[in-house]
Amino acid sequence: MADGGIFIGAGEGGASPQRLELARANRHGLIAGATGTGKTVTLQGIVEGFSAAGVACFLADVKGDLSGLAMPGSATAKTHAAFAARAAEIGLADWHYADMPVQFWDLFGEQGHPVRTTISEMGPLLLARLMGLNAVQEGVLTIAFHVADEEGLLLLDLDDLQAMLAHCAERADELTTRYGNVSKQSVGAIQRSLLQLRAQGAEHFFGEPALALDDLFGSDDRGRGLVNILAADKLMASPQLYSTFLLWLLGELFEHLPEVGDLDKPKLCFFFDEAHLLFDEAPAALLDRIEQVVRLIRSKGVGVFFITQNPIDVPDAVAGQLGNRVQHKLNAFTPRDRKAVQAAAETFRANPGVDVATAITELRTGEALVSLLQSDGAPSPVERTLIRPPASRVGPVTPEERRVLIQTDAIGAKYDTLVDRESAEELLATKTQEAAAAVAAARASSAAKKAAAVQAKEDARVAREAERAQRTATREAASDPWNRAMTSATRSASSAVGRAVANEVTKAVFGSSRRRAGSGGGLLGQVMRGVLGGLMRR
Repeated sequence: MADGGIFIGAGEGGASPQRLELARANRHGLIAGATGTGKTVTLQGIVEGFSAAGVACFLADVKGDLSGLAMPGSATAKTHAAFAARAAEIGLADWHYADMPVQFWDLFGEQGHPVRTTISEMGPLLLARLMGLNAVQEGVLTIAFHVADEEGLLLLDLDDLQAMLAHCAERADELTTRYGNVSKQSVGAIQRSLLQLRAQGAEHFFGEPALALDDLFGSDDRGRGLVNILAADKLMASPQLYSTFLLWLLGELFEHLPEVGDLDKPKLCFFFDEAHLLFDEAPAALLDRIEQVVRLIRSKGVGVFFITQNPIDVPDAVAGQLGNRVQHKLNAFTPRDRKAVQAAAETFRANPGVDVATAITELRTGEALVSLLQSDGAPSPVERTLIRPPASRVGPVTPEERRVLIQTDAIGAKYDTLVDRESAEELLATKTQEAAAAVAAARASSAAKKAAAVQAKEDARVAREAERAQRTATREAASDPWNRAMTSATRSASSAVGRAVANEVTKAVFGSSRRRAGSGGGLLGQVMRGVLGGLMRR
Protein backbone atom coordinates (compact mmCIF):
# COMPACT_ATOMS: atom_id res chain seq x y z
CA MET A 1 0.00 0.00 0.00
CA ALA A 2 1.29 3.50 -0.86
CA ASP A 3 -0.05 6.99 -1.26
CA GLY A 4 -3.39 6.11 0.34
CA GLY A 5 -4.10 3.31 -2.09
CA ILE A 6 -3.76 -0.43 -2.59
CA PHE A 7 -1.22 -1.45 -5.19
CA ILE A 8 -2.96 -3.76 -7.66
CA GLY A 9 -0.19 -4.19 -10.21
CA ALA A 10 1.57 -2.51 -13.10
CA GLY A 11 2.58 -2.98 -16.69
CA GLU A 12 5.82 -4.53 -17.83
CA GLY A 13 8.78 -2.79 -16.29
CA GLY A 14 6.57 -1.19 -13.66
CA ALA A 15 4.80 1.06 -16.17
CA SER A 16 1.36 2.51 -15.37
CA PRO A 17 1.09 1.33 -11.73
CA GLN A 18 -2.53 0.75 -10.69
CA ARG A 19 -3.68 1.67 -7.19
CA LEU A 20 -7.12 1.29 -5.72
CA GLU A 21 -7.89 4.53 -3.89
CA LEU A 22 -9.08 3.73 -0.37
CA ALA A 23 -11.37 6.77 -0.38
CA ARG A 24 -13.05 5.36 -3.52
CA ALA A 25 -13.22 1.74 -2.44
CA ASN A 26 -16.79 2.19 -1.22
CA ARG A 27 -17.79 2.76 -4.87
CA HIS A 28 -17.63 -1.02 -5.16
CA GLY A 29 -15.92 -3.18 -7.71
CA LEU A 30 -15.94 -6.17 -10.05
CA ILE A 31 -13.37 -8.93 -10.53
CA ALA A 32 -14.27 -11.07 -13.54
CA GLY A 33 -12.64 -13.70 -15.70
CA ALA A 34 -12.80 -17.26 -16.86
CA THR A 35 -11.77 -20.15 -14.61
CA GLY A 36 -8.02 -20.38 -14.08
CA THR A 37 -7.18 -16.83 -15.18
CA GLY A 38 -6.07 -15.58 -11.75
CA LYS A 39 -9.19 -14.12 -10.13
CA THR A 40 -8.45 -15.76 -6.75
CA VAL A 41 -4.90 -14.39 -6.61
CA THR A 42 -6.19 -10.92 -7.54
CA LEU A 43 -8.80 -11.13 -4.82
CA GLN A 44 -6.21 -12.32 -2.33
CA GLY A 45 -3.89 -9.42 -3.09
CA ILE A 46 -6.69 -6.84 -2.77
CA VAL A 47 -7.80 -8.29 0.58
CA GLU A 48 -4.22 -8.14 1.82
CA GLY A 49 -4.07 -4.49 0.85
CA PHE A 50 -7.26 -3.65 2.67
CA SER A 51 -6.16 -5.52 5.80
CA ALA A 52 -2.79 -3.74 5.79
CA ALA A 53 -4.69 -0.45 5.62
CA GLY A 54 -6.76 -1.40 8.69
CA VAL A 55 -9.93 -2.20 6.75
CA ALA A 56 -11.91 -5.29 7.82
CA CYS A 57 -13.04 -7.67 5.07
CA PHE A 58 -15.63 -10.41 4.67
CA LEU A 59 -15.30 -12.96 1.89
CA ALA A 60 -16.73 -16.32 0.95
CA ASP A 61 -14.20 -19.09 0.36
CA VAL A 62 -15.88 -21.24 -2.27
CA LYS A 63 -12.95 -23.54 -3.08
CA GLY A 64 -11.07 -23.37 0.23
CA ASP A 65 -8.10 -21.55 -1.33
CA LEU A 66 -8.67 -18.24 0.43
CA SER A 67 -8.06 -19.78 3.84
CA GLY A 68 -4.37 -19.45 2.95
CA LEU A 69 -4.65 -15.76 3.83
CA ALA A 70 -4.15 -16.85 7.44
CA MET A 71 -0.64 -18.15 6.74
CA PRO A 72 2.42 -16.52 5.12
CA GLY A 73 3.62 -17.76 1.76
CA SER A 74 6.76 -19.86 1.62
CA ALA A 75 9.95 -19.69 -0.36
CA THR A 76 9.68 -23.45 -0.77
CA ALA A 77 6.27 -23.29 -2.47
CA LYS A 78 6.17 -24.13 -6.17
CA THR A 79 4.76 -20.67 -6.93
CA HIS A 80 7.63 -18.83 -5.26
CA ALA A 81 9.84 -18.45 -8.33
CA ALA A 82 7.00 -17.08 -10.46
CA PHE A 83 5.87 -14.69 -7.74
CA ALA A 84 9.38 -13.40 -7.08
CA ALA A 85 9.88 -12.79 -10.81
CA ARG A 86 6.54 -10.99 -11.04
CA ALA A 87 7.39 -8.74 -8.07
CA ALA A 88 10.67 -7.78 -9.70
CA GLU A 89 9.04 -7.24 -13.09
CA ILE A 90 6.54 -4.70 -11.76
CA GLY A 91 8.97 -2.98 -9.43
CA LEU A 92 7.55 -4.26 -6.14
CA ALA A 93 10.76 -3.96 -4.19
CA ASP A 94 9.33 -4.46 -0.69
CA TRP A 95 7.41 -7.63 -1.52
CA HIS A 96 7.69 -10.28 1.19
CA TYR A 97 5.58 -13.06 2.65
CA ALA A 98 3.18 -12.31 5.51
CA ASP A 99 0.01 -13.67 7.05
CA MET A 100 -3.26 -11.85 7.72
CA PRO A 101 -5.42 -11.78 10.91
CA VAL A 102 -8.14 -14.24 9.91
CA GLN A 103 -11.41 -15.27 11.58
CA PHE A 104 -13.06 -18.38 10.18
CA TRP A 105 -16.85 -18.75 9.95
CA ASP A 106 -19.05 -21.61 8.80
CA LEU A 107 -22.84 -21.89 8.62
CA PHE A 108 -22.50 -25.53 9.62
CA GLY A 109 -20.06 -24.84 12.44
CA GLU A 110 -17.52 -27.35 11.09
CA GLN A 111 -14.71 -25.22 9.63
CA GLY A 112 -15.28 -22.06 11.60
CA HIS A 113 -17.42 -20.35 14.19
CA PRO A 114 -21.16 -20.98 13.65
CA VAL A 115 -23.01 -18.23 11.86
CA ARG A 116 -26.66 -17.88 12.80
CA THR A 117 -29.50 -15.50 12.36
CA THR A 118 -33.17 -15.67 13.33
CA ILE A 119 -36.15 -16.25 11.11
CA SER A 120 -37.46 -12.80 12.06
CA GLU A 121 -34.21 -11.11 11.02
CA MET A 122 -34.18 -12.95 7.70
CA GLY A 123 -37.69 -11.70 6.87
CA PRO A 124 -40.33 -13.09 4.49
CA LEU A 125 -38.82 -11.72 1.26
CA LEU A 126 -35.47 -13.50 1.57
CA LEU A 127 -37.08 -16.62 3.05
CA ALA A 128 -39.48 -16.80 0.12
CA ARG A 129 -36.49 -16.63 -2.23
CA LEU A 130 -34.63 -19.22 -0.18
CA MET A 131 -37.58 -21.63 -0.35
CA GLY A 132 -38.48 -20.88 -3.96
CA LEU A 133 -42.03 -19.80 -3.12
CA ASN A 134 -44.43 -18.31 -5.65
CA ALA A 135 -46.20 -14.99 -5.15
CA VAL A 136 -49.25 -16.54 -3.43
CA GLN A 137 -47.15 -18.58 -1.03
CA GLU A 138 -44.96 -15.58 -0.29
CA GLY A 139 -48.12 -13.65 0.61
CA VAL A 140 -49.16 -16.35 3.08
CA LEU A 141 -45.65 -16.34 4.58
CA THR A 142 -45.85 -12.56 5.00
CA ILE A 143 -49.19 -12.92 6.80
CA ALA A 144 -47.61 -15.47 9.16
CA PHE A 145 -44.85 -12.99 9.99
CA HIS A 146 -47.42 -10.23 10.57
CA VAL A 147 -49.54 -12.37 12.89
CA ALA A 148 -46.44 -13.44 14.84
CA ASP A 149 -45.45 -9.80 15.26
CA GLU A 150 -48.96 -8.82 16.38
CA GLU A 151 -49.13 -11.57 18.97
CA GLY A 152 -45.59 -11.19 20.29
CA LEU A 153 -44.40 -14.59 19.03
CA LEU A 154 -40.66 -14.74 18.40
CA LEU A 155 -39.65 -16.53 15.21
CA LEU A 156 -36.13 -17.73 15.92
CA ASP A 157 -35.65 -21.04 14.12
CA LEU A 158 -37.32 -23.33 11.60
CA ASP A 159 -39.35 -25.04 14.36
CA ASP A 160 -40.87 -21.68 15.26
CA LEU A 161 -41.78 -20.97 11.66
CA GLN A 162 -43.27 -24.43 11.21
CA ALA A 163 -45.38 -24.03 14.37
CA MET A 164 -46.49 -20.55 13.24
CA LEU A 165 -47.58 -21.83 9.84
CA ALA A 166 -49.58 -24.64 11.47
CA HIS A 167 -51.18 -22.05 13.76
CA CYS A 168 -52.16 -19.95 10.73
CA ALA A 169 -53.63 -23.00 9.01
CA GLU A 170 -55.85 -23.63 12.05
CA ARG A 171 -57.02 -20.01 11.89
CA ALA A 172 -57.29 -19.92 8.10
CA ASP A 173 -60.91 -18.74 7.99
CA GLU A 174 -60.31 -15.92 10.47
CA LEU A 175 -57.06 -14.76 8.82
CA THR A 176 -58.57 -14.91 5.34
CA THR A 177 -61.26 -12.48 6.47
CA ARG A 178 -58.67 -10.09 7.94
CA TYR A 179 -55.73 -10.27 5.54
CA GLY A 180 -56.73 -12.12 2.39
CA ASN A 181 -56.74 -15.71 1.28
CA VAL A 182 -54.84 -18.07 3.57
CA SER A 183 -55.36 -21.54 2.18
CA LYS A 184 -54.25 -24.71 3.86
CA GLN A 185 -52.85 -25.82 0.49
CA SER A 186 -50.46 -22.85 0.42
CA VAL A 187 -49.43 -23.48 4.01
CA GLY A 188 -48.78 -27.11 3.13
CA ALA A 189 -46.58 -26.08 0.19
CA ILE A 190 -44.52 -23.81 2.45
CA GLN A 191 -44.17 -26.61 5.00
CA ARG A 192 -42.80 -28.89 2.28
CA SER A 193 -40.28 -26.21 1.32
CA LEU A 194 -39.20 -26.06 4.96
CA LEU A 195 -38.48 -29.77 4.84
CA GLN A 196 -36.24 -29.19 1.83
CA LEU A 197 -34.42 -26.43 3.72
CA ARG A 198 -33.79 -28.81 6.58
CA ALA A 199 -32.41 -31.36 4.12
CA GLN A 200 -29.91 -28.71 2.93
CA GLY A 201 -28.77 -28.09 6.50
CA ALA A 202 -30.42 -24.67 6.80
CA GLU A 203 -31.57 -25.47 10.33
CA HIS A 204 -27.96 -24.82 11.43
CA PHE A 205 -28.27 -21.26 10.14
CA PHE A 206 -31.39 -20.27 12.08
CA GLY A 207 -31.24 -19.83 15.83
CA GLU A 208 -29.37 -18.07 18.58
CA PRO A 209 -26.93 -16.66 19.45
CA ALA A 210 -27.23 -14.68 16.23
CA LEU A 211 -24.19 -13.17 14.60
CA ALA A 212 -23.23 -9.79 16.09
CA LEU A 213 -22.08 -7.58 13.24
CA ASP A 214 -19.51 -5.90 15.46
CA ASP A 215 -17.55 -9.16 15.50
CA LEU A 216 -16.78 -8.67 11.81
CA PHE A 217 -15.05 -5.33 12.37
CA GLY A 218 -11.91 -4.33 14.14
CA SER A 219 -8.21 -4.94 13.80
CA ASP A 220 -5.40 -6.89 15.43
CA ASP A 221 -2.70 -5.51 17.73
CA ARG A 222 -0.69 -4.40 14.68
CA GLY A 223 -3.56 -2.35 13.28
CA ARG A 224 -4.35 -4.78 10.47
CA GLY A 225 -8.01 -5.18 9.60
CA LEU A 226 -9.70 -8.49 10.43
CA VAL A 227 -10.22 -10.83 7.48
CA ASN A 228 -13.47 -12.82 7.97
CA ILE A 229 -13.53 -15.94 5.80
CA LEU A 230 -16.74 -17.91 5.37
CA ALA A 231 -16.13 -21.58 4.57
CA ALA A 232 -18.44 -22.01 1.59
CA ASP A 233 -17.22 -25.19 -0.09
CA LYS A 234 -20.00 -27.26 1.52
CA LEU A 235 -22.43 -24.36 1.38
CA MET A 236 -22.07 -24.22 -2.41
CA ALA A 237 -23.97 -27.50 -2.59
CA SER A 238 -27.00 -25.35 -1.64
CA PRO A 239 -26.53 -22.33 -3.93
CA GLN A 240 -29.76 -20.64 -2.90
CA LEU A 241 -28.78 -20.85 0.76
CA TYR A 242 -25.32 -19.49 -0.09
CA SER A 243 -26.55 -16.49 -2.04
CA THR A 244 -29.42 -15.75 0.34
CA PHE A 245 -27.10 -15.81 3.34
CA LEU A 246 -24.66 -13.34 1.77
CA LEU A 247 -27.49 -11.09 0.65
CA TRP A 248 -28.94 -11.23 4.16
CA LEU A 249 -25.59 -10.25 5.64
CA LEU A 250 -25.24 -7.38 3.18
CA GLY A 251 -28.77 -6.25 4.04
CA GLU A 252 -28.03 -6.44 7.77
CA LEU A 253 -24.98 -4.22 7.30
CA PHE A 254 -27.11 -1.77 5.36
CA GLU A 255 -29.87 -1.72 7.99
CA HIS A 256 -27.75 -1.45 11.12
CA LEU A 257 -24.68 0.60 10.23
CA PRO A 258 -24.99 4.36 10.69
CA GLU A 259 -24.61 6.85 7.88
CA VAL A 260 -21.01 8.05 7.70
CA GLY A 261 -20.76 9.51 4.22
CA ASP A 262 -17.45 9.29 2.38
CA LEU A 263 -14.60 8.21 4.65
CA ASP A 264 -10.88 8.19 4.00
CA LYS A 265 -11.19 4.42 3.86
CA PRO A 266 -14.07 1.92 4.18
CA LYS A 267 -15.05 0.35 7.48
CA LEU A 268 -15.62 -3.00 5.77
CA CYS A 269 -15.20 -4.48 2.31
CA PHE A 270 -17.54 -7.29 1.32
CA PHE A 271 -16.50 -9.79 -1.38
CA PHE A 272 -19.22 -11.83 -3.06
CA ASP A 273 -17.71 -14.79 -4.95
CA GLU A 274 -19.79 -16.66 -7.55
CA ALA A 275 -21.90 -13.52 -7.80
CA HIS A 276 -24.13 -14.92 -10.53
CA LEU A 277 -25.84 -17.05 -7.86
CA LEU A 278 -27.15 -13.88 -6.29
CA PHE A 279 -29.05 -12.88 -9.42
CA ASP A 280 -30.09 -16.24 -10.90
CA GLU A 281 -33.89 -16.51 -10.94
CA ALA A 282 -34.19 -13.65 -8.46
CA PRO A 283 -37.69 -12.05 -8.49
CA ALA A 284 -38.01 -8.40 -9.45
CA ALA A 285 -38.61 -7.30 -5.86
CA LEU A 286 -35.36 -8.92 -4.75
CA LEU A 287 -33.37 -7.43 -7.62
CA ASP A 288 -34.71 -4.01 -6.67
CA ARG A 289 -33.61 -4.64 -3.09
CA ILE A 290 -30.09 -5.67 -4.19
CA GLU A 291 -29.76 -2.59 -6.37
CA GLN A 292 -30.90 -0.35 -3.52
CA VAL A 293 -28.46 -1.88 -1.04
CA VAL A 294 -25.51 -1.70 -3.44
CA ARG A 295 -26.33 1.89 -4.35
CA LEU A 296 -26.78 3.16 -0.80
CA ILE A 297 -24.52 1.04 1.36
CA ARG A 298 -21.47 3.06 0.31
CA SER A 299 -22.68 5.84 2.63
CA LYS A 300 -22.45 3.32 5.49
CA GLY A 301 -18.73 2.91 4.83
CA VAL A 302 -19.02 -0.50 3.10
CA GLY A 303 -17.52 -1.44 -0.23
CA VAL A 304 -18.92 -4.42 -2.18
CA PHE A 305 -16.87 -6.39 -4.71
CA PHE A 306 -18.48 -9.00 -6.95
CA ILE A 307 -16.39 -11.89 -8.27
CA THR A 308 -17.77 -13.80 -11.23
CA GLN A 309 -16.66 -15.57 -14.40
CA ASN A 310 -18.71 -13.49 -16.78
CA PRO A 311 -19.36 -9.75 -16.33
CA ILE A 312 -22.80 -10.02 -17.90
CA ASP A 313 -23.88 -12.17 -14.94
CA VAL A 314 -24.32 -8.89 -13.04
CA PRO A 315 -27.48 -6.95 -14.00
CA ASP A 316 -26.91 -3.55 -15.59
CA ALA A 317 -28.58 -1.72 -12.68
CA VAL A 318 -26.00 -3.19 -10.30
CA ALA A 319 -23.05 -3.19 -12.72
CA GLY A 320 -23.51 0.54 -13.15
CA GLN A 321 -22.59 1.00 -9.47
CA LEU A 322 -19.26 -0.85 -9.77
CA GLY A 323 -16.60 1.79 -10.28
CA ASN A 324 -13.46 -0.34 -9.80
CA ARG A 325 -12.93 -3.10 -12.37
CA VAL A 326 -10.41 -5.86 -12.85
CA GLN A 327 -11.11 -7.97 -15.91
CA HIS A 328 -9.15 -11.16 -16.51
CA LYS A 329 -9.22 -13.17 -19.70
CA LEU A 330 -12.54 -14.12 -21.26
CA ASN A 331 -13.02 -16.83 -23.84
CA ALA A 332 -14.96 -16.11 -27.02
CA PHE A 333 -16.00 -19.59 -28.04
CA THR A 334 -19.78 -19.11 -28.08
CA PRO A 335 -22.14 -16.28 -29.03
CA ARG A 336 -22.73 -15.63 -25.34
CA ASP A 337 -18.97 -15.43 -24.77
CA ARG A 338 -18.58 -12.92 -27.60
CA LYS A 339 -21.43 -10.90 -26.17
CA ALA A 340 -19.68 -10.88 -22.79
CA VAL A 341 -16.42 -9.74 -24.40
CA GLN A 342 -18.16 -6.89 -26.16
CA ALA A 343 -20.06 -5.89 -23.00
CA ALA A 344 -16.86 -5.91 -20.94
CA ALA A 345 -15.01 -3.84 -23.53
CA GLU A 346 -17.73 -1.20 -23.53
CA THR A 347 -17.66 -0.77 -19.75
CA PHE A 348 -14.08 0.48 -19.62
CA ARG A 349 -12.92 4.03 -20.13
CA ALA A 350 -11.22 3.97 -23.49
CA ASN A 351 -7.46 4.02 -23.82
CA PRO A 352 -6.06 4.69 -27.30
CA GLY A 353 -3.18 2.35 -26.57
CA VAL A 354 -5.36 -0.64 -25.63
CA ASP A 355 -7.71 -2.56 -27.94
CA VAL A 356 -9.90 -3.93 -25.17
CA ALA A 357 -12.01 -6.29 -27.28
CA THR A 358 -8.87 -7.97 -28.62
CA ALA A 359 -6.78 -7.83 -25.45
CA ILE A 360 -9.49 -9.37 -23.28
CA THR A 361 -9.13 -12.69 -25.11
CA GLU A 362 -5.32 -12.61 -25.11
CA LEU A 363 -4.54 -11.91 -21.44
CA ARG A 364 -2.12 -14.26 -19.67
CA THR A 365 -2.84 -15.89 -16.33
CA GLY A 366 -2.23 -13.24 -13.70
CA GLU A 367 -2.75 -10.40 -16.19
CA ALA A 368 -5.87 -8.25 -16.33
CA LEU A 369 -7.46 -5.15 -17.76
CA VAL A 370 -7.76 -2.68 -14.91
CA SER A 371 -9.72 0.53 -14.53
CA LEU A 372 -9.98 2.11 -11.08
CA LEU A 373 -11.65 5.22 -9.75
CA GLN A 374 -9.26 8.12 -9.37
CA SER A 375 -9.19 10.66 -6.54
CA ASP A 376 -11.61 12.90 -8.47
CA GLY A 377 -14.08 10.02 -8.85
CA ALA A 378 -13.50 9.49 -12.59
CA PRO A 379 -12.45 6.02 -13.81
CA SER A 380 -8.90 5.70 -15.04
CA PRO A 381 -8.25 4.71 -18.66
CA VAL A 382 -8.09 0.93 -18.97
CA GLU A 383 -4.61 -0.58 -18.75
CA ARG A 384 -3.16 -4.04 -19.26
CA THR A 385 -1.79 -4.87 -15.82
CA LEU A 386 0.31 -7.63 -14.31
CA ILE A 387 -1.29 -8.41 -10.95
CA ARG A 388 0.96 -8.20 -7.91
CA PRO A 389 1.82 -11.51 -6.21
CA PRO A 390 0.22 -12.20 -2.84
CA ALA A 391 2.15 -12.19 0.42
CA SER A 392 0.08 -14.94 2.02
CA ARG A 393 -0.13 -18.59 1.11
CA VAL A 394 -1.74 -19.52 -2.18
CA GLY A 395 -3.75 -22.58 -1.26
CA PRO A 396 -5.72 -23.84 1.73
CA VAL A 397 -4.58 -24.19 5.33
CA THR A 398 -4.37 -27.66 6.82
CA PRO A 399 -7.16 -28.90 9.14
CA GLU A 400 -4.78 -28.66 12.10
CA GLU A 401 -3.79 -25.09 11.23
CA ARG A 402 -7.45 -24.16 10.90
CA ARG A 403 -8.29 -25.71 14.26
CA VAL A 404 -5.54 -23.79 16.04
CA LEU A 405 -6.52 -20.52 14.36
CA ILE A 406 -10.17 -20.96 15.36
CA GLN A 407 -9.29 -21.74 18.97
CA THR A 408 -6.95 -18.78 19.37
CA ASP A 409 -8.88 -15.96 17.71
CA ALA A 410 -10.81 -13.26 19.57
CA ILE A 411 -14.24 -14.84 19.09
CA GLY A 412 -13.56 -17.79 21.34
CA ALA A 413 -16.58 -19.94 22.24
CA LYS A 414 -19.14 -17.14 21.94
CA TYR A 415 -21.19 -18.86 19.23
CA ASP A 416 -20.36 -22.49 19.91
CA THR A 417 -23.40 -23.38 22.06
CA LEU A 418 -26.87 -23.14 20.57
CA VAL A 419 -29.39 -21.32 22.78
CA ASP A 420 -33.04 -22.38 22.58
CA ARG A 421 -35.07 -19.81 24.50
CA GLU A 422 -38.85 -19.60 24.69
CA SER A 423 -40.24 -18.56 21.34
CA ALA A 424 -43.19 -19.17 19.02
CA GLU A 425 -43.00 -22.96 19.10
CA GLU A 426 -43.08 -23.16 22.89
CA LEU A 427 -45.67 -20.41 23.31
CA LEU A 428 -48.00 -21.93 20.73
CA ALA A 429 -47.56 -25.38 22.30
CA THR A 430 -48.50 -23.87 25.68
CA LYS A 431 -51.54 -22.19 24.16
CA THR A 432 -52.55 -25.45 22.55
CA GLN A 433 -52.22 -27.31 25.85
CA GLU A 434 -54.19 -24.62 27.69
CA ALA A 435 -56.89 -24.69 25.03
CA ALA A 436 -57.05 -28.51 25.22
CA ALA A 437 -57.27 -28.33 29.02
CA ALA A 438 -60.04 -25.73 28.78
CA VAL A 439 -61.94 -27.89 26.29
CA ALA A 440 -61.51 -30.93 28.55
CA ALA A 441 -62.71 -28.95 31.58
CA ALA A 442 -65.70 -27.63 29.65
CA ARG A 443 -66.54 -31.12 28.48
CA ALA A 444 -66.21 -32.47 32.03
CA SER A 445 -68.44 -29.68 33.37
CA SER A 446 -70.97 -30.30 30.64
CA ALA A 447 -70.91 -34.02 31.34
CA ALA A 448 -71.40 -33.39 35.08
CA LYS A 449 -74.34 -31.10 34.37
CA LYS A 450 -75.88 -33.66 32.05
CA ALA A 451 -75.39 -36.41 34.65
CA ALA A 452 -76.99 -34.21 37.34
CA ALA A 453 -79.92 -33.46 35.05
CA VAL A 454 -80.36 -37.15 34.27
CA GLN A 455 -80.22 -38.00 37.99
CA ALA A 456 -82.74 -35.27 38.86
CA LYS A 457 -85.01 -36.56 36.13
CA GLU A 458 -84.66 -40.09 37.48
CA ASP A 459 -85.36 -38.93 41.04
CA ALA A 460 -88.47 -37.11 39.88
CA ARG A 461 -89.62 -40.21 38.02
CA VAL A 462 -89.11 -42.39 41.11
CA ALA A 463 -90.99 -39.87 43.26
CA ARG A 464 -93.88 -39.78 40.80
CA GLU A 465 -94.04 -43.54 40.67
CA ALA A 466 -94.01 -43.72 44.47
CA GLU A 467 -96.77 -41.16 44.62
CA ARG A 468 -98.80 -43.08 42.06
CA ALA A 469 -98.21 -46.32 43.99
CA GLN A 470 -99.42 -44.65 47.18
CA ARG A 471 -102.55 -43.39 45.51
CA THR A 472 -103.16 -46.81 43.99
CA ALA A 473 -102.72 -48.52 47.35
CA THR A 474 -105.07 -46.05 48.95
CA ARG A 475 -107.74 -46.66 46.31
CA GLU A 476 -107.37 -50.40 46.57
CA ALA A 477 -107.62 -50.29 50.32
CA ALA A 478 -110.75 -48.19 50.09
CA SER A 479 -112.41 -50.56 47.64
CA ASP A 480 -111.74 -53.79 49.70
CA PRO A 481 -115.12 -55.22 51.23
CA TRP A 482 -113.54 -56.23 54.51
CA ASN A 483 -111.97 -52.81 54.84
CA ARG A 484 -115.29 -51.18 54.10
CA ALA A 485 -116.99 -53.37 56.71
CA MET A 486 -114.37 -52.61 59.27
CA THR A 487 -114.57 -48.94 58.49
CA SER A 488 -118.35 -49.02 58.75
CA ALA A 489 -118.29 -51.05 61.97
CA THR A 490 -115.72 -48.80 63.43
CA ARG A 491 -117.80 -45.77 62.56
CA SER A 492 -120.90 -47.43 63.99
CA ALA A 493 -119.07 -48.48 67.10
CA SER A 494 -117.58 -45.17 67.48
CA SER A 495 -120.96 -43.60 67.10
CA ALA A 496 -122.57 -45.98 69.64
CA VAL A 497 -119.74 -45.66 72.07
CA GLY A 498 -119.94 -41.95 71.71
CA ARG A 499 -123.58 -41.89 72.51
CA ALA A 500 -123.09 -44.22 75.43
CA VAL A 501 -120.25 -42.20 76.79
CA ALA A 502 -122.30 -39.08 76.37
CA ASN A 503 -125.18 -40.61 78.31
CA GLU A 504 -122.93 -41.78 81.06
CA VAL A 505 -121.30 -38.45 81.32
CA THR A 506 -124.71 -36.78 81.41
CA LYS A 507 -125.89 -39.04 84.10
CA ALA A 508 -122.72 -38.48 86.05
CA VAL A 509 -123.01 -34.79 85.67
CA PHE A 510 -126.69 -34.53 86.51
CA GLY A 511 -126.62 -37.17 89.21
CA SER A 512 -128.77 -39.87 87.57
CA SER A 513 -128.93 -42.98 89.72
CA ARG A 514 -127.54 -46.22 88.50
CA ARG A 515 -130.29 -48.75 87.80
CA ARG A 516 -128.33 -51.66 88.63
CA ALA A 517 -125.40 -51.58 90.83
CA GLY A 518 -122.74 -54.08 89.96
CA SER A 519 -124.40 -54.83 86.62
CA GLY A 520 -121.10 -55.22 84.80
CA GLY A 521 -119.76 -51.69 84.53
CA GLY A 522 -122.81 -49.97 83.19
CA LEU A 523 -123.88 -49.35 79.67
CA LEU A 524 -120.51 -48.02 78.50
CA GLY A 525 -118.78 -51.17 79.61
CA GLN A 526 -121.39 -53.33 77.93
CA VAL A 527 -121.09 -51.48 74.69
CA MET A 528 -117.30 -51.71 74.66
CA ARG A 529 -117.38 -55.40 75.48
CA GLY A 530 -119.87 -55.99 72.70
CA VAL A 531 -117.91 -54.12 70.15
CA LEU A 532 -114.65 -55.76 71.07
CA GLY A 533 -116.20 -59.16 71.27
CA GLY A 534 -117.70 -58.77 67.84
CA LEU A 535 -114.40 -57.72 66.41
CA MET A 536 -112.64 -60.68 67.98
CA ARG A 537 -115.16 -63.11 66.57
CA ARG A 538 -114.62 -61.87 63.11
